Amino acid sequence: MPEQDTYFTDGRVPDVGIRPLFTLEHRWQRWLDVEAALAEAEAEVGIIPHAAAQAIRKSAALGKLNVGQIKQDRLAMSHKLMALISELSKVVGEPHGRWVHWGATTQNITQTGDVLVLREAHSILCGQLGKIMDALADLAQAGAGMAMAGRSHGQQAVPITFGLKVATWIDELSRNVERLEQAEPRVFTAMMGGAVGSYGSLGEQGPLVQAAVAQQLRLESMEVPARSMSDSFAEYVSLLGLLAGTCGRIAAEVYTLMKTEFGEVREPAPHGTIGSSTMPHKYNPQLADECVAIAAQIRALVPLALEGMLHDHEANSANEHMTETAVRQACILSGDLLARLSVVLSGLELDEQRMRANLELTGGLITSEAVMLALGEIIGRQQAHEVIYEASQAVVREGKTFAEVLASDSRVTAHLDEAAIQELLDPLPKTGLSKQIAELAAVRSRQVAAELSARTTSAD
Repeated sequence: MPEQDTYFTDGRVPDVGIRPLFTLEHRWQRWLDVEAALAEAEAEVGIIPHAAAQAIRKSAALGKLNVGQIKQDRLAMSHKLMALISELSKVVGEPHGRWVHWGATTQNITQTGDVLVLREAHSILCGQLGKIMDALADLAQAGAGMAMAGRSHGQQAVPITFGLKVATWIDELSRNVERLEQAEPRVFTAMMGGAVGSYGSLGEQGPLVQAAVAQQLRLESMEVPARSMSDSFAEYVSLLGLLAGTCGRIAAEVYTLMKTEFGEVREPAPHGTIGSSTMPHKYNPQLADECVAIAAQIRALVPLALEGMLHDHEANSANEHMTETAVRQACILSGDLLARLSVVLSGLELDEQRMRANLELTGGLITSEAVMLALGEIIGRQQAHEVIYEASQAVVREGKTFAEVLASDSRVTAHLDEAAIQELLDPLPKTGLSKQIAELAAVRSRQVAAELSARTTSAD
């Protein structure tokens, strides 16, 4: 995906700032940060002079280098890092410039620097998730007692509340947050093992240098600093794939419930938003639509990340490129996805009246389970199932209401009077523990949002 590509189509969705992190210039600065940390770590253990480390640190800012020359030399050299190293060495000058990049190989610097970029993107994604969890808490609370049709296999099943539906979103997203947090020590690591991961250039001091670099950059130190391992990055892309699965499910549900035949929710849109160039009445689920499409693209990157794991021998640049591409695209697209979903959920309009009307579409059949269980307490569950099944089929065939069919069936009226039948047919009290589950989920969602806010604040 070209770096200039964008999904942003209107002013409702802010650019969250992930794209700029993956520009070449920003990555170069993070590589320079690693070069400076490497020099200081090597000076700490006596490999290079302290004066050299200080000079390298002082010069390791892209603004002090000739960026145009780096780009020109990069093309001539056909190497991703060497031009940057050469320019840094030149700016540091002699006698200290000779110590730049001492004992390291290209991937030590680029991978560790790109981990710093990934950590920045991760912090933004976590901040977005915090806002979404806050929005979901509000939705769960608002819809906790809002009765609607629960549906299975595309058909009305039993009554629930809208809050229960939101509770499932909260529960699933909370696990996504946990997974991302648990992966941090495996993903955010420093690698300084040299050409093949053996510390061949640094010897016994190699692990000390890597540990010092990791400490300076607030990363973990790889136990085996081999270039052939990219499972942690494949894991991260896979986690974003799972997150996209959850977000895609939420967006698809909003899309469905916005259909004219349902009309139970409505994504926010400012006055003047156009749904169609030919049908002025259209109010399309534009953002939900985009969420579904973007989520699918993120999930499609998971196989590429897994393919990137299949290095042969000690390093393979082809697999490295696969991994870089999967990580970059997955992060950018995840930012796009969460930005849209945040707008949708924070402004989602709920139509309680339409939900209530849809509960009546089956003529009372949505309460068949409650009627069956009440009758089953008297005549047995299986026999009651047969009676209510036959009654349900009669409703469909004859176009009568459920109440009418039940009132005309002596197998029912022998045990349930009219008042009992009418009470059983009221869908509002039949939502089980939907309200309680939604309210507990709202509390949990706010806790997760607060934790994410605290983490992203401390990371900044």
